[in-house]
Amino acid sequence: MTIDIHHRCAEAETYRAARVKSLFNVESGAEFRLRAELPIEDREWQIGVVVGPSGSGKTSIGRALFGADAVVDLRAGWPADAPIIEAIAPGRPFDEVPAALTAVGLGSVPSWLRPFAVLSNGEQFRAGLARLLCAAPAVAVVDEWTSVIDRQIARVGSLAFAKAWRRTQGRAVLLSCHYDVLAWLKPDWIFDTATGRFVGRCLRRRPPIELELWQTDWRHWPAFEPHHYLKLGRMIAATCYLGTVNGAPVCHVAVSPRLDIGHMRACRLVVMPEWQGCGVGMRFLNAVCQRQLEGGNKWGAKVPTLFHTSHPGLAAALRRDPKWRQVSASLCGANRKKSEASLRKSALRHGTKLNAIPKTGYGGHFRAVQGFRYVGEEAACAS
Repeated sequence: MTIDIHHRCAEAETYRAARVKSLFNVESGAEFRLRAELPIEDREWQIGVVVGPSGSGKTSIGRALFGADAVVDLRAGWPADAPIIEAIAPGRPFDEVPAALTAVGLGSVPSWLRPFAVLSNGEQFRAGLARLLCAAPAVAVVDEWTSVIDRQIARVGSLAFAKAWRRTQGRAVLLSCHYDVLAWLKPDWIFDTATGRFVGRCLRRRPPIELELWQTDWRHWPAFEPHHYLKLGRMIAATCYLGTVNGAPVCHVAVSPRLDIGHMRACRLVVMPEWQGCGVGMRFLNAVCQRQLEGGNKWGAKVPTLFHTSHPGLAAALRRDPKWRQVSASLCGANRKKSEASLRKSALRHGTKLNAIPKTGYGGHFRAVQGFRYVGEEAACAS
């Protein structure tokens, strides 16, 4: 495919325009020409990237490929007062929207309940990607790819989108002035407007994500707590685990003993927003649970770990992972008053003063909670 672009505007005749022409020996600024060779007609592809500096013709190439109607503005068309969970694909089944939000790394549930306008730039970018995934057009051109967001979110968001988009049947052309996202996108072809070079496949290797696992206490939890969808007290007798990349805190989970039933219990799993969508959370959780299975806890107990979640995206990921088995599903919680009375009785038995006993209990909600057991790498290989 050969794309010839020729833009022309009226010649400037003002004093300043004439002076600029004289100073810099420029005859005219009224024309722009670009010729691009894109041999993609007979190629099987889903993601292509046009990359290059600003003003080099990327947008014009995108419009020439599929027409102006195929150009997607991720920030346009959002209602002013509706939360994004309502604004994305209102006519589609509910489960598709959380799945799309999770797939592109916007797994922070409180953010789903906010209108698009109040989200951060990174959240708006990912919400736009989720809307695009739900729409699943046959062809799409996305301009200004990752231009207005932090580079960490840009790279991880690109990886998350590429994985999710390849599960559709559509073709997407991404227009970007940033070269750092190419290795994370792994596009099927690249055209560089700066050099005029077409590359049939991205050969750059994505930098590895080296996650370090630390055993700690609750000291790091305040940084993660705002991103967790439940507001409950800290788990009793819990050991906390922290995952870091290059020293930066990335993910957190707490594990407490349930040795009365021969298990450990993991809870408070949080992945920082800028790292959501690249699979680091599942790797981290599996590593912590494998540690329990091998007796790497202060009791030396080699026991499996139970994990419960209401997050539909996380539940789906656990079902796909052969190291996990689903063991329960409940549409509502236990009797909250009964739980409160039980906690109160236990506290009094251990000598807690009456006015120091918190008036709270567990349960009483209508969340669909799904339970899973970690069976480990050996069981996964055997199956």
